[in-house]
Amino acid sequence: MDDKGILELLMEMVKAPSHPGIERQEEAAALALAGYLRERGVAAELVEVRPGRPNVVASVAGPKPGPHLVLCGHLDTVPPNAGSTSDFFSGAIRDGRMYGRGTVDMKGALASMAGALVEVRDGGGLASGELTLAAVVDEEMESLGAEALIRGGLRADGAVIGEPTSNRVAIGHKGLEWLEVRFRGRAAHGSTPEAGISAIAAAAHFASLVESKLVPAFERRRDPVLGLPAINLGTIAGGQQPSMVAADCVVQLDRRWVTTETIDQVVGDLEALLATVRAARPGLTTVLARMPGGMATMLHGPLVIDTGHPLVGAALGAFADLGLAAPPLDVFPAWTDGALLSREAGIPTLVWGPGELALAHSAEESVALDEVLAAARLYAAAARRFTTAG
Repeated sequence: MDDKGILELLMEMVKAPSHPGIERQEEAAALALAGYLRERGVAAELVEVRPGRPNVVASVAGPKPGPHLVLCGHLDTVPPNAGSTSDFFSGAIRDGRMYGRGTVDMKGALASMAGALVEVRDGGGLASGELTLAAVVDEEMESLGAEALIRGGLRADGAVIGEPTSNRVAIGHKGLEWLEVRFRGRAAHGSTPEAGISAIAAAAHFASLVESKLVPAFERRRDPVLGLPAINLGTIAGGQQPSMVAADCVVQLDRRWVTTETIDQVVGDLEALLATVRAARPGLTTVLARMPGGMATMLHGPLVIDTGHPLVGAALGAFADLGLAAPPLDVFPAWTDGALLSREAGIPTLVWGPGELALAHSAEESVALDEVLAAARLYAAAARRFTTAG
């Protein structure tokens, strides 16, 4: 295994900022990844999704037909934390860890995946089947890269999303919708609030109903794998000044949904609460819609893979191949592009990668180097198992 090259690649990608606001956002990181592969004799294609924003795709194939496995991760990151004095792009190494934006989420996994692809090719290749690395743009915002893969006709028998699970195999995660509610009331002088319709009071009523009516009802939709649905009212903004009844208010919310629900139920639940709010305030109007920006055009549904699927067996078997005890199967707390691969492209997908999710997006983001290298070995072993299955 090319340990030195994997860590050098990770450092090079960390030193290449790839967050929103950077011109040609992911290009430098994509070129570093493609360069690593090409220098080692693996053909890597850059497929531009937007100007300066290319996906990177590379494959190795065995001499016989067989299962196709995709290792998928994203090149983009979130911005540096405001007010922090950390050097987010140094790739500094201290006490066996590399620090910097993207080390955990998720350039560490991309370096591991690239190393695995080279190792599979150099270690005798595949007996059958195909292994593909797909590094995509824009996961943190609108999943443009994953959607481009799917619209481009990606087909595979299994996929691994390298989000940080501390190298535990995660068999699913909840779906995600960011929704916005716009309340429109009627302005009036603050001394005569009865003459107006307060949009802020309406939003407060809505928030109260969410807590008293909707959240308790989630128990009836408990998912056997993913657990309870969840909702978070993340932002509220409205009004102009204290002496005016607020005519407008906007609430933005995060709704995590599970396989025992449909998106129609998710929306219908909220519309029912808003109907109650409007009934108490004749003349009030409300509009519920997906938040503009920050969401893929495809549905952000939940992800679950059957524990009996060959990909799960290959992932767990990889630990045994390396003389390690496989950790218990897990569920990933956040949403990933894996849901798009699973639901839109029909590719059974699990989540499995180095690093701790708690450090992602933080001012102290860092990854243990031994986890990155272990992930590379695990991915290679799982690929060999999966592509020869059946």
